[in-house]
Amino acid sequence: MTATPSALALQHPYAVCAQITREHGTTYFWGVQLLPRESRRHVHAIYALCRVADDIVDAAGATTARVEQTRDELSAFRDRFDRAVERARAGHPSEPSRPATEVSATDDREAAVLAAAAATTVELGLTTEPFDRFFGAMAMDLDTTHYATWDDLCGYMEGSAAVIGELMLPVLKPRSAAAFEPARALGLAFQLTNFLRDVGEDLDRGRIYLPQDDLARFGADPARRVADQPWREFLAFQIARNRELYAVADTGIPHLPPRSARCVATARRLYSGILDRIEAANYDVFSARARVPTWRKAATAATIFVTGAGTAQR
Repeated sequence: MTATPSALALQHPYAVCAQITREHGTTYFWGVQLLPRESRRHVHAIYALCRVADDIVDAAGATTARVEQTRDELSAFRDRFDRAVERARAGHPSEPSRPATEVSATDDREAAVLAAAAATTVELGLTTEPFDRFFGAMAMDLDTTHYATWDDLCGYMEGSAAVIGELMLPVLKPRSAAAFEPARALGLAFQLTNFLRDVGEDLDRGRIYLPQDDLARFGADPARRVADQPWREFLAFQIARNRELYAVADTGIPHLPPRSARCVATARRLYSGILDRIEAANYDVFSARARVPTWRKAATAATIFVTGAGTAQR
């Protein structure tokens, strides 16, 4: 079948999104490999859009000297996304071209991401409401650096993580509405794993994505960057909480078609493996980043592809 002009125009944007996913979200990338090609591009586009927004709020000085400038940059990016969606709905997937001398590599990357994400939004019939919650959470990063309780942290993760699980559902094509809450739980589980792994990096940005009341209860202080006994007990508690979220997410896998189930099972197993790495390091997340090696990611994807999604929790 010959590709339409519109499809040809989107080949480069989707390729850019795939590259961003491979570079920055390797766990997602390996899980998505088990989806059909047409579905993969949508995951790449949504991931890349979120990544670009995240990079804006994680830039140097975003929460200190450049707060208002960063807020304006984030708002402008959201506005460009909305305009890209409008163009896609009108049958014009790409922004009007400018002379090459006026376009930087960053501009080209962003334009590609916006074109692909807008096309995916239109093709999947997504509404703007989930994106409202996502961009709202990104804006919170500019003036909220601590979260008093687990409920407060979940309020942030509602927009930064649970909503991503919702956005994935039209790609995964669940066979039952029973997959909705597990998809949200998986987004929360992935996000919490990131927070537990990246404590040191977040401290460098002036942020602590950990419940302050739990830290006080265990007498743990991440600012010391020492894996002492109070810290180990605190992190063990958070890891148990994280695994409860993964257990809820697992209940949604049977409601997915086989290829989608394998995709989710792979990403779930790889991401939860980061928790195993943290435990193996005696809860020291300050000295080195807990990583699942690439060879294990490839092997896990291959195993689940052959044996099915039921191997996800092993």
